[in-house]
Amino acid sequence: MTHDAGARAAPGPAAPGRLSGLPSAPRTLVMGVVNVTPDSFSDGGSWLAPEAAVARGEELAACGADIVDVGGESTRPGAQRIPAGEELRRVMPVITGLVRAGICVSIDTMRGGVAEQALRAGARMVNDVSGGLADPDMTGVVAAAGVPYVVNHWRGHSADMYGKAVYDDVVADVRAELSLRVHDVIADGVDPSQIIVDPGLGFAKHAPHNWALIASLPDIMALGGPGSPFPLLFAASRKRFIGRLLAGPDGEPRPFTESDDATVALTALAAAAGAWCVRVHEVPANADAVRVVARVQEAQRERAAGSGQAGSGSQ
Repeated sequence: MTHDAGARAAPGPAAPGRLSGLPSAPRTLVMGVVNVTPDSFSDGGSWLAPEAAVARGEELAACGADIVDVGGESTRPGAQRIPAGEELRRVMPVITGLVRAGICVSIDTMRGGVAEQALRAGARMVNDVSGGLADPDMTGVVAAAGVPYVVNHWRGHSADMYGKAVYDDVVADVRAELSLRVHDVIADGVDPSQIIVDPGLGFAKHAPHNWALIASLPDIMALGGPGSPFPLLFAASRKRFIGRLLAGPDGEPRPFTESDDATVALTALAAAAGAWCVRVHEVPANADAVRVVARVQEAQRERAAGSGQAGSGSQ
């Protein structure tokens, strides 16, 4: 599977003029994950050597990933932070290699200094799971670079995130907190047309919270106001709430790497709801899913246009 030929207008959530420097297509985009960590929840240790990580990123792009997201610090529940120098040591050779190969790279980091060096090396966007809360320097770096920036819903670092998973109404609360973060990063100089929102599935959220948010994606995207929703990054791939749903008769959650089929189902739902991009560990089936959804939506538009013409002709 290869990339769609030519650059065309992005689907609804990413209106023309938004997200400069990123690929566009008449469908939901696919972001492939390369975790250069020993302890990420599903693939920690798989791509520690820079050569292996670059090869993995190239493989994901060849399978249909529009963007490859490179991260050097685990954000799994309970993870402890690592020094900035170690994060840089892990990610920089990988970013350099992937950029050299002509791949669109996203840097997955909560540190402004790491983001700055990654952008200088050719990364085109910043995926910050803290939404700028972990490092006050982050928004200044993003604003100065003028690159797309993912504002994720976040309530605290991984070491104690579940202690903060208390909501009155998770959809309303996440929407309100994301709205405040978007307001603040814009006040810090980040271009509104470069903002992407992410409801932060799994971050300070129990399984029922995640399912409620998935059922309400249009409410999250509506943060941009009528007619101008923010592009939404949907990142559910292999997360714990999927494994718990698919637990065996003994109650044991399904292993992370055996939840890829369920991830594809969620990708299709997210694409149908209008997500701008899905972030996944395994690309091929997810790339197929977004193309199928796009074709169904095209058929719906064709049918609606045909019905309109037929109706006007009979009056």
